Amino acid sequence: MTVLSVNVNKIALLRNSRGRDYPNVVEFVEHVVNLDVKGITVHPRPDERHITRKDVSDISDFLKLYPDVEFNIEGYPSDQFMELVLKAAPDQCTLVPDAPGQLTSDHGWDVAVHQDLLKQRLKQLRGAGIRSSLFLAPVVSMVEQVPAVGADRIELYTEDFAAHFGLSSEQKVFEQYAAAAAAAIQLGIGVNAGHDLDLENLRRFLEIPGILEVSIGHALVVESLLQGLEAVITQYLAITSGAASETHYY
Repeated sequence: MTVLSVNVNKIALLRNSRGRDYPNVVEFVEHVVNLDVKGITVHPRPDERHITRKDVSDISDFLKLYPDVEFNIEGYPSDQFMELVLKAAPDQCTLVPDAPGQLTSDHGWDVAVHQDLLKQRLKQLRGAGIRSSLFLAPVVSMVEQVPAVGADRIELYTEDFAAHFGLSSEQKVFEQYAAAAAAAIQLGIGVNAGHDLDLENLRRFLEIPGILEVSIGHALVVESLLQGLEAVITQYLAITSGAASETHYY
């Protein structure tokens, strides 16, 4: 089984567009966890264009009522971000190589180039008892560099898979992701995935064994506008519960 982690950034973006607390992000989180979702993801950015520092604190406090729901905070490991994460104490922190004003995540870490920074930040997370993950392209040689910095997991950046889904090139790209996941598992590294996964392509992606968690936000919100939130969550949970994932604990 693969954990579905719902990214609630778009709910915060919708709220911020009106200048009042509607929709309320914590109320949305409560709604989805009551639909049996076992993961919540946020990606706070320096300009607070969607998730704010207060949202992170409020969600962290709320999820203490749901100890079986994992809280994942994503972001670039600046001093400010690390301060926020260490205070919120989520179950997992995913480090992403985003520039401050970047629209959305669009590449994985070059682990060797950023080795010193990653070692330092991952040591901080480990010391705080927070599971770590690195946002990574599906490149086996890059995966092989992860043990040197000490991350618990990787999150495979799946935009390339989504872009090729349904095309003649799909199989070749799928094999790249499968090889990267297999390399990580062989090294004792857990494997998450996220970016542009949706109800159309997720089942195919989860043919890769050992995917522990998928983070989905943008597509889930759009699909919910068309089909209703409960119907969409039900479909995602059916797909993730049927995933042929091997059992690994990290």
